[in-house]
Amino acid sequence: MFAYRQVCCRTVTSQFPRATPRTATFRRQQPIQRLNSSFNSTNMSTMRPASTLANSSTIDLGYQRSHDAIAKPKNMTNFLDNKFVDSATSDWIDLKDPATNRLLTKVPQSTSEEMKAAVDLAEKAFIPWKSTSIMSRQQVMFRLTALIRENMDRLAANIVLEQGKTFADARGDVLRGLQVVETACGITTQAPGEVLEVAKDMETRSYREPLGVTAAICPFNFPAMIPLWSIPIATVTGNTIVIKPSERDPGAAMIIAELCVKAGFPEGVVNIIHGGPKAVDFILDEPRIKALSFVGSNRIGEYIYKRGSDNGKRVQANLGAKNHAALLPDANKQHALNSIAGAAFGAAGQRCMALSTLVSVGEAKTWLPELVEKAKALQINAGFEEGADLGPVISPESKKRVEDLIASAEQEGAKILLDGRGQKPANYPDGNWVGPTIIAGVKPHMKCYTEEIFGPVLVCLEVDTIDEAINLINANPYGNGAAVFTKSGAVASQFQKRVESGQVGINVPIPVPLPMFSFTGNKASIAGTGQLNFYGKDGLRFYTQWKTVTSLWKAEDADASESSMAMPKLE
Repeated sequence: MFAYRQVCCRTVTSQFPRATPRTATFRRQQPIQRLNSSFNSTNMSTMRPASTLANSSTIDLGYQRSHDAIAKPKNMTNFLDNKFVDSATSDWIDLKDPATNRLLTKVPQSTSEEMKAAVDLAEKAFIPWKSTSIMSRQQVMFRLTALIRENMDRLAANIVLEQGKTFADARGDVLRGLQVVETACGITTQAPGEVLEVAKDMETRSYREPLGVTAAICPFNFPAMIPLWSIPIATVTGNTIVIKPSERDPGAAMIIAELCVKAGFPEGVVNIIHGGPKAVDFILDEPRIKALSFVGSNRIGEYIYKRGSDNGKRVQANLGAKNHAALLPDANKQHALNSIAGAAFGAAGQRCMALSTLVSVGEAKTWLPELVEKAKALQINAGFEEGADLGPVISPESKKRVEDLIASAEQEGAKILLDGRGQKPANYPDGNWVGPTIIAGVKPHMKCYTEEIFGPVLVCLEVDTIDEAINLINANPYGNGAAVFTKSGAVASQFQKRVESGQVGINVPIPVPLPMFSFTGNKASIAGTGQLNFYGKDGLRFYTQWKTVTSLWKAEDADASESSMAMPKLE
């Protein structure tokens, strides 16, 4: 899969990237079916990859579908003006398969000239693209939707190799991004302006216009979904965009770029650069970039929000999280435990909406041993392996950080009910493995509670009442999501109204809204005041600005009128 072709300024003519020496046939996977298909509660896809491959004759199957070593890894390119362009950099980042730590490709730290070229091209493309009719841009979205569906397995396979997800979970990553593209197809009903005849022969109309060149700095944990939070909404509204995918797994974004070309995006509308802090600072300081989207950690996100805002940009920044679930003893026990296990350990806990904290209310604390047994039954394995429930974490550094936080819980007096340290699949001993971990007896001052772990670790606290649970959740600085498991409508209503989280699930463990709504985290989970949310109506507002025009066309305009210095009277 990683034979990234070394091309210089040439148009895409075939699928990217190409085959490696050996491919594997997908077999039917059953991701966490023992947990009552918990991934379904997050709207993640669990379609069978074997049948999808067999019935998709238009898909190029020449991409890697195993974790075998790559004989001759090729370097990643930039994507500029609808072409994959070799980087002139001398500074490269090794990208390794998290399941094996074998080299997949090298990612360039794009040079200053290459980054400037991306903005030059986006700026040049803006006026022609803005002038394209909204229905023409809508047609591009229809084609992009079809192309992503056709290439879903190809995108998912890339995510398995670069990010470490299981194949089913990787397809869910693509699906949730695809849903934003599908929503963007409805732009003609979402974007109408307003008009009013305010006086005789005079009307005022307001309508939305694009901003210009925009940018997105994307995280590693959703390498397809997060770029697709930005590309469709930014471009269907008439903007151009420069994407900086995570240097840890940029391949999905590069495939999406190829599909954008095939969908009919003109040259320069979508461009991709690569790199670390230097690339981030370039985007923050480049005055021609009018708006910036970011998803990532609080430390980096707060820096991006401040520096970008100080430079006059619109910045939407979704940051860290500590998502809680309140478990009541009247809940549907099996549904609740299955949902909690899937939401806590799916994607190795590397979701911004992962369920990382369980608050057991009253006698619900006696359910923990059964939750431990469900977590024990989960299989950690490489993403292409049959039966894998969760894969590795992204890097050796992430593994160490997760294990250090587990150790800190022990040192501070918590009890490790299930320890995922030291677990590894027999065939992949060199991967970044951490198994499902459950920590009980946690107190709010402990480091494992105050910090976002971002691994397959569930910390468990106990309270006596729902009031205590709500107060505990509200005292936490993060506010991405919270859930409650109960059969009581009154309790659910109380929780929904009082809890200070931007997204609330009632018997739903990961309440990520579908894109007809907006992603609405709050408190420390989103920079600024939370007014610049992702996708949905807020996403449309983020990428556009109002223009209001007042026009006067007098019925007697055939006759000349005298000029007047007086304030016009609107009668």
